[in-house]
Amino acid sequence: MVITGRLVLLALLGVVPIILYPGAQAVLLWSGLLPAVTALDLALAAPPRRVGPTRTPPGGARPGEARTRVLVPRDTTPRTLRGAAREAWQPSAGARDPEQLPTGPAGGAPRPRGPPRPARRGRLHVETVPNRRTRPLGVAARQVTVPAPGSLRVRPPFNSKRHLPSRLRRLRELAGQSAGNIRGAGTEFDSLRDYVRGDDVRSIDWRATARRRDTVVRTWRPERDRHVVVVLDTSRTSAARIEDEPRLDTGIEAALLLAVLAERGGDKVHFLAFDRRPRARVDSTAKGNLLTSLVTALAPPAPELIEADWSRLPAQVRATSAHRSLVVLLTSLDSGAVEEGLLPTLPALTERHVVVVASVRDPRLEELRADRTTAAATFRAAAAERALLDRAAVAAQLRALGAEVVDAVPADLPPLLADTYIRPKAAGRL
Repeated sequence: MVITGRLVLLALLGVVPIILYPGAQAVLLWSGLLPAVTALDLALAAPPRRVGPTRTPPGGARPGEARTRVLVPRDTTPRTLRGAAREAWQPSAGARDPEQLPTGPAGGAPRPRGPPRPARRGRLHVETVPNRRTRPLGVAARQVTVPAPGSLRVRPPFNSKRHLPSRLRRLRELAGQSAGNIRGAGTEFDSLRDYVRGDDVRSIDWRATARRRDTVVRTWRPERDRHVVVVLDTSRTSAARIEDEPRLDTGIEAALLLAVLAERGGDKVHFLAFDRRPRARVDSTAKGNLLTSLVTALAPPAPELIEADWSRLPAQVRATSAHRSLVVLLTSLDSGAVEEGLLPTLPALTERHVVVVASVRDPRLEELRADRTTAAATFRAAAAERALLDRAAVAAQLRALGAEVVDAVPADLPPLLADTYIRPKAAGRL
């Protein structure tokens, strides 16, 4: 049972007749009237369990979109439906009006409940809905918490897709130039031609030679469809917030743009979210659309407050792709984490693969370095300068080991990483 403000107001109004007609009889009369009115209102209220909310399948949504609904079903009792229902979504769900007042005639049609509008990527849960039913007097209500479990998968927004058309145009231009730019022996079959003196006898196609009754050799060309392995670091360093966004989310935007671009370019894409073990894995060779699979797989991962075990990375890459690949590591350039973990492991990757290390840089560092108007600002500028020098030193160490480094602010990281993929593809180095 829940009492409302009307019952309190009714009790205060009882002071008037007690003042006008003082005595124990007036007090007892009014004290008995209040429970009677409350009991009558509770008896007339509809059972809250019989008009409890149900949930439609939520599906998925992007930040700012609303997809899930809670409905108040038909009331099976011959009573007017009055009451309230409230959901306990997390604050990031953006439920601006969590309490609804589903009032309507008896047996009325369901009324849709306003869905949440999530503010960020992730998986949201709600387990119960407090359900309250009142009657016209409104002095008391019957309330019960009914189970109505539900979840909402909020996919990454993929705001970097605006850079995709311009990069796809560059890939189409490269496709038209690739026949004249790529030289040397390859492993991809091209065509058959007649044997001439000097040809490698290992290239003779004996079946075609038997059919034509003349010696025929196979010609080869360098492979155009290469493997791209994108590794997203989900360790503790990915939890740092840069421009009101976790570093992990910026890495997701860059990974989505690169993966879609590489797939449209004809390459085989393998994605891996990793810290000490794989958190998510997607392959373009699997069934289904790559972008759909990626945004679905990248909704749940969150930063893990543990150190990344980079010693396991070469084995994970080998298990993902047995070919020479472009391996892109989306991680941090913090000196401690990289020097102790990634640097000892990097030679095992650069020996076999083309490696790119991409990291997001806080643009606030440049702003702090330039401001030296006060003594406090000067100290902050010195700290920012030290941080930028440390990043430059780590980047130099990575380049010395054969890796390419992309260090950019959040808005520039996805397009710069896409350009870094296009350059070696144009040169035939993938």
